[in-house]
Amino acid sequence: MGRYYVTTPIYYVNDAPHIGHAYTTVVADGLARWHRLLGEDVFFLTGTDEHGLKVARAAEEHGLSPQEQADVTSARYREAWALLNISNDDFIRTTEARHHTAVRELLTAAKDNGHIYKDTYEGLYCVACEAYYTEDDLVDGNCPIHHRPVEHLSEENWFFALSAFEQPLLDWYEAHPGFVGPEGKRNEALGLIRQGLRDISISRSSIQWGVEVPWDPEHVFYVWYDALINYATAVGYGSDPERFADWWPEAHHVIGKDILRFHCVYWPALLLAAGLTPPKRISVHGFLLVGGEKMSKTSLNQIAPADLVADFGVDGYRYHFLGAPPFGPDGDFSYEGMVERYNSDLANNLGNLQARVATVVGKKCDGVGPAPHPDSPLAAVATESYADTAAAWERVQPSLALEATWRLIRETNAHLETNEPWKAEPGPEVDAVLGDALEALRIVTILASPAVPGTCAEIWRRLGLEGRPEDQRLPAAAAWGGYPGGVPVEKGDPLFPRLTA
Repeated sequence: MGRYYVTTPIYYVNDAPHIGHAYTTVVADGLARWHRLLGEDVFFLTGTDEHGLKVARAAEEHGLSPQEQADVTSARYREAWALLNISNDDFIRTTEARHHTAVRELLTAAKDNGHIYKDTYEGLYCVACEAYYTEDDLVDGNCPIHHRPVEHLSEENWFFALSAFEQPLLDWYEAHPGFVGPEGKRNEALGLIRQGLRDISISRSSIQWGVEVPWDPEHVFYVWYDALINYATAVGYGSDPERFADWWPEAHHVIGKDILRFHCVYWPALLLAAGLTPPKRISVHGFLLVGGEKMSKTSLNQIAPADLVADFGVDGYRYHFLGAPPFGPDGDFSYEGMVERYNSDLANNLGNLQARVATVVGKKCDGVGPAPHPDSPLAAVATESYADTAAAWERVQPSLALEATWRLIRETNAHLETNEPWKAEPGPEVDAVLGDALEALRIVTILASPAVPGTCAEIWRRLGLEGRPEDQRLPAAAAWGGYPGGVPVEKGDPLFPRLTA
């Protein structure tokens, strides 16, 4: 059995989750669910990043201790992911003892290998990013990400000799062409490396809220070099070497492009410095824009996932964000666009297909589903739909995967329109058309279950099938002819009632 380890970024606890965080998390969840369908042993990690100056300041503003701030906001992330039916296997917090152990061990290994030293740092710092910038990085004197003024900081720090890893990183990228994707994001990361790398500060003495540097208790590790290590912590680094050896080679990170530099340059270099290998793949998506502006906690365009779930349901929410923006470029969100996609793809296509098939089975077959025809014209469509769906998930392109799955839905609706079984007398021809439609629906519920798991489980039940679609194993489960026939079919209430914007 193969392994698949997928992670989201760990989210900062200075404020509540918004749909930008949820987009990354739903994509990672879709990947985890797809790889479980393939029969792989999957480990899916998310969590919260709880140290650093930004958290300390947010806590002060709210009249809380940093730990209290972390506890309150971390719980809000757990609640949001439970609402969205996120199937994570672990939820890591950087304030946990297991993580402190791993941070100290990994960074001590990098120091013992001669890649960490002490010096004085002076530079321009964005508290919102928890990152230093040069004058050239700034836009009109402001942070290029948050468009807010930066602060001038100067202190004695421990440094990581990043400059020594320029060629090793280039060599790694060349030897592992699929390391960062899509291709445009890989090129962006290579561009950062080829510009030349400078050594970076990895500790702070001006704050206490962080993981203490074991060889210098006056310092705590800079939040980013604490946070990145969570991916290793969760699969046993610092606690279970055998488990780490099993899982780490299969690590897949899903991140937004605003943290590309940290994940695609700093993180692999730090791992190499500690004598470890970089993750298998880092998949980078663009910004989720609202009115053309990036969604962030420092702007006023935040939308809470719960606000949209109230209107669209959990699966309506999940389907939109997996199916609307292609993975990689920036995507613009609008409520009206979400309504249009919900009505078109979910209400008119999937929901209508299930309802019309069940209705005609009730009228023409006494509510008992017939078996599919082995030579159905839909069989070839189903084969192609599965192949394209699988290829798209493998490339981390969920929108293309759903498009391939929905092709089978549209072709099945067209097949029904052509044959019009509702107008014919009961008999073998009607049975064949309806059996084919039921079989197509069976396959669709498996292929679509990473995106709309609750709906697919309900369709599966209404088809009279035992178990759940998520328990099926691909590719065998997508082979034509699996619907048994002779089982009761239920129409039920509309799966996706139509909405108005």
